[in-house]
Amino acid sequence: MPRRRIPKKRTLSPDPVYDNYLLHMIINRLMKKGKKSLASKLLYSTIKQIGETTQKDPVQIIEEAIRNVTPLVEVKARRVRGSTFQVPLTVSPERGTALGIRWIISSCRSRSGKNTISKLSAEFLDASKNIGSAIRKKEEINRMAEANKAFAKYKS
Repeated sequence: MPRRRIPKKRTLSPDPVYDNYLLHMIINRLMKKGKKSLASKLLYSTIKQIGETTQKDPVQIIEEAIRNVTPLVEVKARRVRGSTFQVPLTVSPERGTALGIRWIISSCRSRSGKNTISKLSAEFLDASKNIGSAIRKKEEINRMAEANKAFAKYKS
């Protein structure tokens, strides 16, 4: 955490094809080793595949999937008098969206399947239907926060 000043929030430009900020965030999280063109090709192919399978607007399905995975609370470890407590904290909307995107992409990468496009499209479809491993991760975090609700007094 910076001691002198709070850094300025960088503004993100929307993606060039769909003019959507959320898709640009997904591309940035998908990217590995600076290969943004490859990440954008993967996402646009995924969008095309989702559109073909569902016959609905694929961008809306992706937005719904991110909305379903976005957590409302999370737990953070706090040390109080030598012991560590899992303290539940509310999540800001920006952080919640970032966590949701991260969970969907990590569950896509751990999924067994042929290629990244099919795995990513399946994960987005599962998340939009409130099933899948990213939804399971969100529910697990909610259960941990509910179990440690007694330590909410240690928020700072």
